[in-house]
Amino acid sequence: MMDIMQAIDARHSVRAYTDKSIGKDALERLKEEVEICNKEAGLNIQIISDEPAAFDSFMAHYGKFSGVKNYIALVGKKSDDLSEKCGYYGERLVLLAQTLGLNSCWVALTFSKKKAKIKIDKGEKLVCVISLGYGESQGKQHVDHPIDKIADLNADSPQWFKDGITAAMKAPTAMNQQKFSFKLINGNKVNAVSKGGPYSDVDLGIVKYHFEIGAGKDNFEFV
Repeated sequence: MMDIMQAIDARHSVRAYTDKSIGKDALERLKEEVEICNKEAGLNIQIISDEPAAFDSFMAHYGKFSGVKNYIALVGKKSDDLSEKCGYYGERLVLLAQTLGLNSCWVALTFSKKKAKIKIDKGEKLVCVISLGYGESQGKQHVDHPIDKIADLNADSPQWFKDGITAAMKAPTAMNQQKFSFKLINGNKVNAVSKGGPYSDVDLGIVKYHFEIGAGKDNFEFV
C-alpha cells in the first residue's frame, strides 16, 4: 500500500468511475477514519455508498461526472471555521482513500442535494461532497503556479518549510486557483492565509493539511 506522501503525488481529480464496488475492507477503513475525524473536529462527516441518485442529475452531467455511486458528505454545525475544517478533514480522507487504491474528486455544486442521502441535523450545514470510487483513469496533474506567489523561500528557509510548500502546491483547490500563501514567522510559526475566491476557506483547510504532511507536524505550529 502506498504511503501518504506517495498518495499526494499520485492523487488527481477523477470524475468518471467504473462499476466496481468499493471493497469491504477499504470501506470499513474509511468509516473508521470518518469516526476519528468527527470526534476530533466535532463534525458530522458521512460516507454514502452504492447510491447513484445524487449524481444522476443535469448538474452532475454538466460537471462531466459519470458512474458516481459513492461519496463523502462534509457536514457540520454552522460556524466561522466550518469550511476550513471540512477542507482539512476532507483531504485527510481523500488521501487515505488514495492509499487504499480509490480515486476521488471534490464537488461543490455539480450534484443533486435533493436526491443525496445525507442527514443534516438542525443547525448543521452541508459544505460540499467528495466523489469516491475506482476511476476510469487516474486523472491529470494540475498546473502549479509560480512558487513565489505562494511563499517567500530563500537560502535560509528551513528544509521542513520548503517541503511543506512543495506538498501544499500539490493540493487540489477550486478551479486550480491556488489562492493561498504561507509565511514563516519567528522560527517555527507558520501563517497560512487565503486570498479569497469561491470555496477559498475549504481550499485553505486542504492546503494546510498538505503543508502539515510535507513539513512534519512536530516542526511548526500554525498561527
